[in-house]
Order: sequence, then structure tokens, then C-alpha cells
Amino acid sequence: MAIIQCDNGDYYGSQETALSAIKYLNVEKDTLEIVGNYNNLGVACQNLKEYNKAAQFYNKAASFSKDPIYQLTLLNNKAISYTYLKKYDSAFQIFNKILAFPNIKNHPKLFSKVYDNLAYAKFSQSPAHDVEAELNEALQIRKRIKDDDGLNASFYHLTEYFENKNPKKALYYANENWQIAKKNNSPDDQLKALQNIVALENSDNTKYYFLKYQNLNDSLQTARNKAKNQFALISFDAEKMKNEIAENENQILKQYFIVAALAAGLIGGFFWNKRRKKRLQQEKELEVKNAQLKLSKKVHDVVANGIYQVMTKIENQEHFDKESTLDELEFVYEKSRDISYEKPGPENDKKDYKEKISGLIASFKNENTETYTVGNETEIWGGISQSVFENVYQVLRELLVNMKKHSKASRVVYKFERIGDVIKIQYSDNGIGIPGDIIHKNGLTNTETRIAAINGAIIFDNESEKGLKINISFPVS
Repeated sequence: MAIIQCDNGDYYGSQETALSAIKYLNVEKDTLEIVGNYNNLGVACQNLKEYNKAAQFYNKAASFSKDPIYQLTLLNNKAISYTYLKKYDSAFQIFNKILAFPNIKNHPKLFSKVYDNLAYAKFSQSPAHDVEAELNEALQIRKRIKDDDGLNASFYHLTEYFENKNPKKALYYANENWQIAKKNNSPDDQLKALQNIVALENSDNTKYYFLKYQNLNDSLQTARNKAKNQFALISFDAEKMKNEIAENENQILKQYFIVAALAAGLIGGFFWNKRRKKRLQQEKELEVKNAQLKLSKKVHDVVANGIYQVMTKIENQEHFDKESTLDELEFVYEKSRDISYEKPGPENDKKDYKEKISGLIASFKNENTETYTVGNETEIWGGISQSVFENVYQVLRELLVNMKKHSKASRVVYKFERIGDVIKIQYSDNGIGIPGDIIHKNGLTNTETRIAAINGAIIFDNESEKGLKINISFPVS
């Protein structure tokens, strides 16, 4: 936009747009655009006769340029600004530095440009300088390479040079300047050429060229006035879009905030629920331990004391009634059955779970009953805590004790299986089964309580024609 404004003569608008563009350009990625933008600022300032600013912008553009030839072109523009500022020594120094560049003549467009500008600067410093040869050499190079923009500059400089020395030659070059300016479609250069023609032409033709100049100038001013508003609608739409984007960003921020709040709530709820489950689990374990302690006390009070009493009788009596003693021991046994079958082993019992289960099942094998174990592998018990295992162990033993006492089974099978994080145990025997009223008494009620304490389930299937099946399942954690 800034370049188009500058080309259309809206130099102030071009400056404003170009300066606004700087903040959008990245030094790492947009080098070419940065160079072009600063060069355009230099052109706009030069046309506004702000030569100091123009020199600064050309220098800035050159500092970003990575193309050595284009860098020299930008420095040439800077030297032109110094010429207009009458800082001739600075201009000469830059022009000569460029002309000393290795193989500069291999770049005829740049060489002729700098050579012509150096000659014009010398003439501008002092009209006594004879630079006709340099100006003509630059002109011939430009004709040879068909550099129309360069020819426009050469004809203008030659017109200026011969204005006081040879007006006829000056008029010739002024007309050449006008023709090439028309070819280049450059109204500003046409105006400069017509201005020189009016000043150099004889009075008979002056009016014709003056009218040409006046009509062109009026048209140019009208076109430039229109050009000043050419981007007004674009700027308005851009501002409107920027406001809409800002509103959308605010809306998005609100949505992000809501999502973040929901996420935080979900995460917080997850951890709260996890802590709650852990707390409930700990409460259950504590409840089981308290029950175990209570049962242990009863075992001590009833069993230990009862046995001690029987031992005392035996110890203190030379002759004791065997039947009576057996009855007393049977009574102690029954009382102990009413309380609990066995206190859980200590927590530091690290015996292999697989071996303990195998040993338990094998211990009930005798000449009348065969016991079998299927799937009792070490992997089954991975991740099982001591307290969970103790509950499972007591349940399995309780089922074996009931089998021994009631079922008259000759074959007992325990099958173990792990699916994901769930362990399944199936008990089956070929005995007479267990009546429903027996299942919910004494030790078997204990099995349901123990399995419930580890979040498991136990199902008694006593509907089979023969024997008993029991399915137990519980989670690993």
C-alpha cells in the first residue's frame, strides 16, 4: 500500500503507511520486505525534499540488504540525497566507493547510474566543472542496455548541464526527456521536462508547451487527490476486522477460562474421589482389623482358657474320665468354631502366596479325598496386599473345612484365573452339597463378610444335581 501511495504521489500517506508496516515485519524472516519498506520511505522523503530523512532511510535499507549490488544501489540513493543537501564531499565519497567496487562495469545499469550521478554532483557543486564526457558516456551505456529510467535521468542532467552553456542542446535534451518520460508513463518527469522546454523554447511555441504543462499538472493533482483516499475503505475494513478479532479473542479467553475451570473441577473431583475411595478402603481395613482383634480376644478367653482348664484337670487328677475330657474338648472346639476359625497370620509373613495356597489345599488330601489345584501360578497373585490375601486364604480354608465336615466329597477342585485386574476362583466338589440354611450359618457367613471386605463377590451354586460349586471374584487393588 505504501509503495502504491508513493507511486501515485501521496507521499505523506505513503510515509504513514510504511511506518505502520514496520511493526509487522520480522527481522529474521522478512529481510526483503524490510529493505523495500525503508527504501520506499527514502523515496517518499526525497520527493518531499526531506533529504536528511531520506538519507537515513536509504542507509537503514542498505544495512538490512544481503544483496551487495542492491546495497550499492541504495547507497547511490543516499549519495543523491547528500547532493541535494549540498554535502558534496560526502556524496563524492560514496559515489567513488561504489565505482571502486570490483567488476562494477559488469553491472552496466548500476555503473552508468553512479557515473552519471557523480558527474551531475560535480556540476551541481560548480558549473565550471566539465562533465560533458561523463554524462555522455553514461547516456551511451543506457542507450545500449535500453535502460529507459536511466535515459530519463541522463536527458534531465544533460538539459541542466547545457541550459546556460548551449540552450539549443539543452532544448534538444529537454524534448528527449519529455518523450522518454511519456514512454515511461511518468507524469512527474513529464512535468520537469515540459518546465525546461517552456524555459528554453522560443516565445512562439511557449504557449503550446505551457498549456501541455498546465493540463498535465491539473490532471496529476486531481489523480493524486483521488489517490489519497484509495485505501480509506480498506483501512476502515481492516480496523473493523481488528476490533472483531479483539472481541473474538476476548470471547475465546472467556471460553478458555470456562474450560480451564471445568478441567480443574474434574481433576479436583478425580483426586477427591480417589482420596475418598482410599479413605473408605482404609476404614474397611481398619474395621476388619478391629473385628479380628475382637475375635482374637474371644478366642483367647474361650479357647485358651478352656484348654488350660482341661490341662489342669489332667495334670492334677491321677485318674480322669476320658469321655468327659473329650466332651469338654469338644465343647471348647465348638465354642471356638462359634467365634472364629483362625486368627489371621502376621503382616510380616512373606511366604509365597502360591505355595501357601497349594499347601493349604494339599493338606486336606487323604485316602478318601483327592484335592486338585488348577491355575495357581505366581502371576495370579501379583499386586495382592497381605491383608487381602489373608482374607482370601481364610475363605478358601473355610470352604475346605466345611467340605471335610459336611460334603463327604471324594474329589475337590480349585481353579484360579486372572482377567485384567480381577481374580476369579472357582471351588467345586462332588459331595452331597450344602443345604441353603447351612450356607448362612457360622463359618460360611464369615466367608461372605471377608469377601465383601475386599470389594469382592461370592456366589454359592447348590442347585446342581450333585456336589457344590462356589464362584469367588475380587479386584486386585
